[in-house]
Amino acid sequence: MITTKQRAHLRALGNALEPVMQIGKEGITDNSLEAVDGLLQARELIKIKVLKNCDMSAREVSEFLCKELGADGVQVIGGIIILYRYSTKKDFKHIELI
Repeated sequence: MITTKQRAHLRALGNALEPVMQIGKEGITDNSLEAVDGLLQARELIKIKVLKNCDMSAREVSEFLCKELGADGVQVIGGIIILYRYSTKKDFKHIELI
């Protein structure tokens, strides 16, 4: 669990990111769940765009992904979500949390 100060720091870092994935009309499939898991492992902080034709709201997608993958939801604005999860990769330059 991250603190409010850490969340604010991650939010600031997330503003500069481009979305690395889109969730569309199929919603969250097993493949998209695996892809998000891999992206979190590789980057720690990711931005995902939830398209308007998705059956779930961006908030619902964020909550589901956080629950399934053990991630922290950093921010949800409109159709954009930012997620964080500490990477267990060795020799990885981790995001320094304040």
